[in-house]
Order: sequence, then C-alpha cells, then structure tokens
Amino acid sequence: MRTQTELGRMLDETRERTDAIFQLVRPDSFYERPIPERHRIIFYLGHLEAFDWNLIGRYALDRKSFHPEFDKLFAFGIDPPPGQLPQDQPSDWPSLQQVLQYNRRTRDTIDDLLEETPPQLLHVAIEHRLMHVETFAYIMHQLPYDRKLSPDADEETQRVSAREHWMIDIPEGEAQLGMKDHEFGWDNEFEAHRATVPAFSIAKHKVTNGEFLEFMRATGATAPFFWRQQDGEWMLRGMFAEFPLPLDWPVYATYEQAQAYAKWRGAKIATEAQYHRAACLAGTASSGNFDFEHWDPVAVQAHDTGAQIPSQLVGNGWEWTSTPFAPFRGFEPFPFYQNYSEPFFDGQHYVLKGASPVTAAKLARPSFRNWFRPAYPYVYATFRLVES
Repeated sequence: MRTQTELGRMLDETRERTDAIFQLVRPDSFYERPIPERHRIIFYLGHLEAFDWNLIGRYALDRKSFHPEFDKLFAFGIDPPPGQLPQDQPSDWPSLQQVLQYNRRTRDTIDDLLEETPPQLLHVAIEHRLMHVETFAYIMHQLPYDRKLSPDADEETQRVSAREHWMIDIPEGEAQLGMKDHEFGWDNEFEAHRATVPAFSIAKHKVTNGEFLEFMRATGATAPFFWRQQDGEWMLRGMFAEFPLPLDWPVYATYEQAQAYAKWRGAKIATEAQYHRAACLAGTASSGNFDFEHWDPVAVQAHDTGAQIPSQLVGNGWEWTSTPFAPFRGFEPFPFYQNYSEPFFDGQHYVLKGASPVTAAKLARPSFRNWFRPAYPYVYATFRLVES
C-alpha cells in the first residue's frame, strides 16, 4: 500500500488533470446541460471538492464544515430512469465565482488534513476524481464546439486499409475475477474468485463503424448516437471536430445496439467471465489507446502485434458484456460510500470492461468494473463478438 506522502502527490497530480479538463470549457458555458440525464456542468466543478470534503473532513475526521449548503448541493450525481429528467434551472445554482472560492478553501483544508487521513480514503478520493475525468469527458463531448476550447495538440484521424476478419479460439479454463484483499479496489471488485469458462471463440477486433454501417443498410437499424448524416454521407462527431466516418474505428454503441448486431451476425456478446478468460490469455499485448493517448478512437487494428490474441481488450473503448451488474459473493458496501455500487444492482445496468481513450491508467486494472444502462448512448462503449 502506498504511503500518505505518495498518495498526497498522486492527489495533486489528479487535481491537475481534472483542472485541465475543466479549463477546456468556456467560462460562459458552465451552466449548460449537454446531457439531459445529467447535472449541469457547474455541479461537476463543485462535486469533486465536495466529495473529498464529505469523505475526509466530515466522515473520517469529523471536522466542522465551513459551507454545509454546498457540501450537500454538490454531494451526489444523478442517474434518473428513462423519462425522468432533471428540471432545475441555471438560476438554481450558485455563481461560478462562489463555486471556485468553495473549491479553493476546500482543497486547502483537505491538504492540511492529509497526514491524518486513512490511506484507503485517499485512494478513494484519487480514483473518484479520475472516474470523473472520464464522466466529464462524456459530458463535454456533447457540448457544442463553440462552447469548448480545443487543446493545442492536433488529433490524428488514423485510418487503416480493409482488414481480414477472424475469430480467436479460447480453450476451456479458469478466469480470474475480482481483486485480492491486500490491494485497493472498489467494493464491487471483491471478493477475488475464479470461474470455469467453457471453450469459446472471440473476435480479434472490436466491431467497427464500417461493419455496423453494413448492419444498418441490411436491417434499417438506427444509427449510433455519435453519427450524423450530412449530404448523404455519414459523419462522426469527435470531441473537438466533426469528420467523415472512419470505417475502421470501433463503433460506439449502446448495449441494445450491440445485442441487435450480434444477433444479426448469429453471435453473442461476451460475458464478464469470458472477457476475463480472453484477457488472461492475451495479457498486456492486448491494450492500446487509453490514459488520454487520444481524445477519440483509433483503428481497431492499430495495436496489432501479429499474435493470435484479441486486440485492444484494454483501451480504445469500453466493451459491453452481457453480464448484468451484480455483486460478487461476499460483497460488502464501503461504509463511507454505501451508494457507490449497491443501488445499481437492479438488473438494469450491464458490466463493461477494458478502458476508453480517456480512462486513466490506474482504472485500467483487470478487476475494475464499469456499468451503464443498456440504452445509455453517451458512453465510449464498444463491443466484440463471441461464438460458443
């Protein structure tokens, strides 16, 4: 386990990353709500510091709050059921300057308390902040281009010529799921266990935009959320620009769209255990394009090593599994964050594995579990096919 000094440095580095992504939003755009099912941007600006204060200052060390109203206002995000959108107005929120002042004082107060803070809670504060880097990237993606600032680095729109399609045979064997107790992980990552997985075949690559376009033309299926048609041609809405649809990039799709495509191809979506079995055999050679290597995807075969292993199991887009998000045996919610996982064990969320281009390296560990509703269109979610 890392020391508090090391964790303090990591917290500073993570703050720099979250500060940098908020700086891409124009100051007059913090009261926008780019995703109807989520809070306005101003909430996320205050949420990270409020979370740290509520966790460390109030829960762990029982310090008196200097702004209880903001501690409560910025405490929790939302995940409303379909058709139940938030109704708040910009005037319901405090000013940008008030939130920034709250953030500065909260951060200074937390820094004075670091030596007294249990290491586990520093891990939680760091990883929670890294998760919100990605959550906020989804939100910022939907912000109009004229309301955000493009970073100086030019994005490459990588394209690779047409590829051969094939499946990789995975022999029967055990899959390792979950995390060992002596390491830091979130409550839904425990307990570590093994599952026997029958033999199956898995696609070497994620399903591409080009393949999904063929499916649409054959079936009349609805286009993915990130696509837009212009003058009869399909365009992709990237983070900072719109451009002709790269046919060899992975398709960002909902779970419902992934299932429909798999059924059309006479295949299935991998279970969580099948994903782990394939990832165990593939190892680190199956990774690429995460931890902000790019803002947008790259070609599905961009990291191929030539080996007979699935490519990009980690990176270039989270992968849907057909496994509903549920607790492992022995699950116990964190006493300091009881609503992190348990409210979502409702049969209405599915597990995603791997990582997206904007997933921090620390969250790309094998045991980490992501989850979303099956029709949620904003996440950087991909999929690949399996056959029994």
